[in-house]
Amino acid sequence: MRKLFVLTCTALMAMACTEKNPFYQEWDTPYGTAPFSQIRTEHYLPAFKEGIKQEKAEIQAIIDCKEAPTFENTVAAYDRAGELLAKVSGVFFNLSESDSTPEMQAIEEEVMPLITEAENEILMNEDLFKRVKAVYDNMEGLTREQQMVTKKLYQAFERNGVGLDAEGKKRFAEISTRLASLSQKFGQNLLAENNAFKDATGITVSEYYDFMSSCPDRAKREQVFKAYSARGNNANDKDNNAIVLEILKLRAEQAALLGYPNFAAYQLSNKMAGTPETVDNFLQPIMDAAMAKAKEEMKDMQKIAGHKIEPWDYSYYAEKVRAQKFALDESVTKPYFQADSVLKGVFTAAETIYGIKIEPAPEVEVYNPAASAWKLSEPDGSLIGIFYKDYYVRPTKRGGAWMNNFRDQAGDVRPVIVNVCNFPAPGEDPTDAKPSLLTIDNVQTAFHEFGHALHGFLTKCNYKSVSGTSVARDFVEMFSQFNENFAFVPEILAAYANDYRTGEPIPAELVAKIQKALKFNQGFTTGELCAASILDMKWHELSAEQLAAFNGPQDIRDFEAKVCKEMGLVDEIIPRYRTTYFNHIFNSGYSAGYYGYLWSEVLAVDAWEKFLADGVFNKATAKAFRETFLEKGGSEEPMVLYKSFRGSEPNPEALMRARGLK
Repeated sequence: MRKLFVLTCTALMAMACTEKNPFYQEWDTPYGTAPFSQIRTEHYLPAFKEGIKQEKAEIQAIIDCKEAPTFENTVAAYDRAGELLAKVSGVFFNLSESDSTPEMQAIEEEVMPLITEAENEILMNEDLFKRVKAVYDNMEGLTREQQMVTKKLYQAFERNGVGLDAEGKKRFAEISTRLASLSQKFGQNLLAENNAFKDATGITVSEYYDFMSSCPDRAKREQVFKAYSARGNNANDKDNNAIVLEILKLRAEQAALLGYPNFAAYQLSNKMAGTPETVDNFLQPIMDAAMAKAKEEMKDMQKIAGHKIEPWDYSYYAEKVRAQKFALDESVTKPYFQADSVLKGVFTAAETIYGIKIEPAPEVEVYNPAASAWKLSEPDGSLIGIFYKDYYVRPTKRGGAWMNNFRDQAGDVRPVIVNVCNFPAPGEDPTDAKPSLLTIDNVQTAFHEFGHALHGFLTKCNYKSVSGTSVARDFVEMFSQFNENFAFVPEILAAYANDYRTGEPIPAELVAKIQKALKFNQGFTTGELCAASILDMKWHELSAEQLAAFNGPQDIRDFEAKVCKEMGLVDEIIPRYRTTYFNHIFNSGYSAGYYGYLWSEVLAVDAWEKFLADGVFNKATAKAFRETFLEKGGSEEPMVLYKSFRGSEPNPEALMRARGLK
């Protein structure tokens, strides 16, 4: 009797926990957004486990379907599966990046293997694949979007080892699970190293470039440079060298299992570029032009410095040359670029170009006091989506800037999207009302990330697997980089660039200086970006056999130095990301894909040249851009969309012109 009583109590407690877990309920909130104040850390793990359980049941129902495979009962059903898992993932992984507490990190360590194992189980299921293949082999009657959804799912099975034998599948799954854990550990180590960097230098990682261009103390610059460039490479408990080597070796092994010579070949097989050779041939001419420009730039710096330029001198003396050539000093421009005003400019550009409306949504709860919520609507008042802005640096936020979805668009489901940056926070001292003032690069970043957001908001797809930013990695950055162009258009500047102290608009002569200066120092800017892209490719072009010879930190340093020498990188410049803090390729999905920023920039610049030719505010051109690209998401091949808009393939020379390299 007592045993029955205990079992009954346990069941009731479990039911109570289920009822109280907000992820199991319909969110009766404005626009169905997350009720953050109701969500506690103990809710995540049960919700993840239940979400995985429900998704498995939904997948099994597809497999058990007695009807012949069709797009609707197989592919579309798969696209709809996993609603609870997507719900909890949307909240957890966004917060784990922007508020990465030890509690969240512990949950992530437990959750990542569960998710990876569940995904492997699904994408290695031969019975499910047979149904998907049956649809893939008979796509004639499907819409183009349905064909793309089917193709993407079919390729996901192939790329996840469904064709391997039992032993191969087992090993592939083991590698995937281990890689998920390693990537998560790499990111946690880097966050700790970023915080240690601040403790050691007094500045945040996001303030690094600004500091290096303005600090007159050469010894201090050297100290900061060495601390910055050694992150993850300090022979401590946060060292990333061993993690990097294991990731690279496992990726190469995984690619070999699928019959590819290296991981780069595997990664690029479904991208626009197609092959590593195409990427290498694309990057090296850019690198050559950038280094030729850098050598010219250093001659001007040398005249001012009077000594050999070292890596910790480059930005400082570049700023001196810029002030001399363009009479432009960022201490003069910053008062016009207060963070909230820049956000107004970002919104003004979107409203002007695409005819949408953006307004505050104070009724929407935010996950952090520093964040704010906004509502996007069409002219007729219909909802486009909900936007969170989270701009300011804090210790629990990983470095960089990004856009992400809390909820994906699909059919009538409207997206919920966040932009996260690491801009300097406003003065916390009540006696110091100084707001967050942004550099020119910060301003471009704000417009860049909202370009991604617009891609996610304006999409009009029926299936989440191809909606918004669900496109090839070397295509997705086109829209963010394209949106940067509006930052310094005079008509847009007039709407937001006012001196926070006086309210005076930014002078026309200062605008002209900014526009001229945007092409300045491109030897350095393009060189460090291209160097990181080449470094990424060269790491991932190594075969499993070649990587077997790498054993420790010195091997990593030697290879990195060898690659930099072979690409022609001058000693005064280092890659934007060195191996041990290259978060993009070891923790953010850009492995053998960092080149995508430059590849996409070719598309973005070439498209912008059409806007300039037609008139920046030409409604027909903006309408065509929105309908051809932003609304289509991944529902058509990227080059088909591009040629439809531009009338021809993109011209790589446009990148050289835009960056002043030719």
